[in-house]
Amino acid sequence: MIELYTWPTPNGRKISILLEELKVPYKVIPINIDNNEQFFEKFSRISPSNKIPIINDKETSTTIFESGAIMMYLSNKYKKFLDKENYFEIMEWFFFQISQVGPYLGQAHQFLHYNAGKSKFAEEKYKAYVKRVYETLDKRLSKHQYLGKVYSIADIATWPWIARFEIHKVDLEKYPNVLKWYKLIMQRPAVIKGYNVVGEYKKIPLS
Repeated sequence: MIELYTWPTPNGRKISILLEELKVPYKVIPINIDNNEQFFEKFSRISPSNKIPIINDKETSTTIFESGAIMMYLSNKYKKFLDKENYFEIMEWFFFQISQVGPYLGQAHQFLHYNAGKSKFAEEKYKAYVKRVYETLDKRLSKHQYLGKVYSIADIATWPWIARFEIHKVDLEKYPNVLKWYKLIMQRPAVIKGYNVVGEYKKIPLS
């Protein structure tokens, strides 16, 4: 049994979607970051950075933080969504999500949505970063159906971030390959189920 400490953020949804895809039994333990529960002492003991998600694999007594590390642990343990033949291409796009998609789009959430109007410099900076991320993904997806050629943890990690395209102030019609990929993945039963495992129910954009 996997214990998943999470909240409905893109990084949280990565893990619940992957667990659904793996068809692994897991228990959701909500950590309401809106109420600062990530700073409660009980959670701090298992999360060095006071961030979700965290998993505790009861079978192996293994606790892991950082969403990327969790995804690699699970895909290696269950030997799925990390195809050996396309391993390094999957890794390239998986780490593109970790190093660029998440950080850039995460800051865009702050400056383009939650704190819009507070810093013109930051807004222009992150609008440019958002554009660069979407253009890079669109170019890749013009050549392949999935980021790592086959459906993998690269897609599972990236998709929940693109699901917030409205917050990024992005018109997906301008990125037709990203739009096609996004719609393809959002139809997967595991994605539909994994999107809403904790917190208030949210409809998947464009569904």
